[in-house]
Amino acid sequence: MAKLKRLATKEDNLVEVLSPLSTSEIGDRNNDYDVLTPKQFGTKYKELLFTPTEFTWNGITHQIQYNHCSNPYCKYHGMSQTKFATKGKPTRYKLSGVSNHKSIKCNPDPTGKVGGAVLSCYTSTLANWSVAQEIQRLVQINSVQDKEEEYEFHKGGCSAEEFTPFNKPDGFYKQGKSRLGMQRFQCKVCKKKTALTPKRDNSITYNQKRSDIHHLFAKLLLSRTPVTRTCEILEIGRGTYYDKLELLYRRCLEFLERHETKPLQKLEFKEMWLNTDKMTYYLNNVRQKGMGGSRYDDVEENQFPTHILVSADVLSRYVFRSDVAYDWDITLGDIALDTILQKEDHLNEFAKKYARYPKYSHYPMPPSANDTQSQVDYYKELAQVERRMNYTDGLHVGSTYTTVAHLWLIKQLVNAPEWRFVTDEDNSLMTSINRVFSKEIRLSDAHHFLCQTDKTKTRKQAREEFVQARVDLINWGTIRGYGTGSLRKLAFLYLQELFENYAFHKEVTTASGTHLEYADNPIPHPLATIDRGLRSVDCTTNLSSLEPKDIAALIMNVNDNATNTFIQHIRRRLSILERPLTTARGDGKSYIYSNFNPKYAQMAITILRTYYNFCFAYKSNGTTETPAQRLGITDKIFDLKDIIYLR
Repeated sequence: MAKLKRLATKEDNLVEVLSPLSTSEIGDRNNDYDVLTPKQFGTKYKELLFTPTEFTWNGITHQIQYNHCSNPYCKYHGMSQTKFATKGKPTRYKLSGVSNHKSIKCNPDPTGKVGGAVLSCYTSTLANWSVAQEIQRLVQINSVQDKEEEYEFHKGGCSAEEFTPFNKPDGFYKQGKSRLGMQRFQCKVCKKKTALTPKRDNSITYNQKRSDIHHLFAKLLLSRTPVTRTCEILEIGRGTYYDKLELLYRRCLEFLERHETKPLQKLEFKEMWLNTDKMTYYLNNVRQKGMGGSRYDDVEENQFPTHILVSADVLSRYVFRSDVAYDWDITLGDIALDTILQKEDHLNEFAKKYARYPKYSHYPMPPSANDTQSQVDYYKELAQVERRMNYTDGLHVGSTYTTVAHLWLIKQLVNAPEWRFVTDEDNSLMTSINRVFSKEIRLSDAHHFLCQTDKTKTRKQAREEFVQARVDLINWGTIRGYGTGSLRKLAFLYLQELFENYAFHKEVTTASGTHLEYADNPIPHPLATIDRGLRSVDCTTNLSSLEPKDIAALIMNVNDNATNTFIQHIRRRLSILERPLTTARGDGKSYIYSNFNPKYAQMAITILRTYYNFCFAYKSNGTTETPAQRLGITDKIFDLKDIIYLR
């Protein structure tokens, strides 16, 4: 029988990240800290820039190193740093930039080998160690562990207190079974009676005094009912509300472990179309208890823009992951300890353990003997950090770090030899795809498409574009003599003809030869939508090896409906993540329903994702099925009760 579950914590160490620092290097840093200037110190200890970070997950050791060229058209794309065996021993990349804005630049190829051109690209640096830490965080918040009970089988001072029914059964009487059907034991010496904790199959509502409200609570949560109204309807307090939210979140993780993770391990997709997008909501930044009053006059921003990463299958609309770029477990005290130990305040960002936290990658330290920071600047920086400690727990994570970890985990979850990505023109999304899937892109097993819509259009303008696009497509088919009225067939034929003489890349001729580069030349998709009108489509990877009909088939699938639909559900179904309200004065926006703790936003989104994937059926191509059914990991439509009671 399965044991009761609990949410995973940091102490479970599900992903064990190996520190890239040796004891001797930490000692050297401490010795050099007061001797070198910050610039000299950062230069001396920059080897982590190209050093892979190693970590273990589920018994498998992984290595990641994402500081390489991220331009798919460059010869160096996805290739690691190396020294060439030529005169002067030049390197593939060199570090450039100033202060915290470092990047790596592709140096010319001294070998002269054929196979593409080096495009002198600049790629922003990442801290590999911090990427591994973000992977660890995302694994933890989406995992459950067996709940190990600690029993007290004896009264205080019992002479047989070292014995249990498991190691000495004859020291206990069996006293029947509890109300939940679990064995009850009595110590023969002190006569204390103890009942065992039930297994998951015995009681799904163990330790739940208001188990009768679980189903209604889930329905209210997914119906955009505010927290206060839910408490009034169910006659519960706010503490009970968040306890029930955590319980439902845990049930969803258990359900996904059984109905998502395990089935996906057995499936292999010929190709995976992945649509990734980033949603922004505003976290209410409130002071902690006891941090108000005239003594705390320094005020931070009232709202923090918080990013949510969503990735879904284009064809089935199944949402694989939805992650909030916020770490609610980290404290500035943790950062301070590592800053003191590893002297991270004098390092470049790419060498820091906490580089994924913008503004708080290190804790301010008093100026060292050869420091270039003044005392005034130090106290100013310290005041900013101390002010932040008075507000909401946790810190925002840079969206690029969360996106890289998010995509890496999807790559481990889904078995597919070929990948197709659809995003908007967001640099954090594009660079993450080009780094995580660099090998697949180099082998032409992965392609990235841009899909963009003009969001300033009114509904009337969108409808007019939709109608006009249909008329234009039908007229084009009539002129060409195609005897079909199917808009999809006509759109495919139109694209096939277009790509006979059109490409998303351009040929560039230099003294050393001719090479291809990204042309930044999008086309309007021939099929418009009634609510958004025409959309532009582009491809940032090299399609030159494909035939026009193959490119046309790919372009036909390019749309962002999968993530757009789920994000709309987030806005319309979750009260704490709904769109801002217009104030009564009409002079601004109110985020009154936004929650104070992003942990609960993550919980609510995961609950919605589970419901959306397995319970929410929609009609398409003549069938009414859930995204999970369309993906092929289940053959039934589930109900909320199936999730709550793990049926």
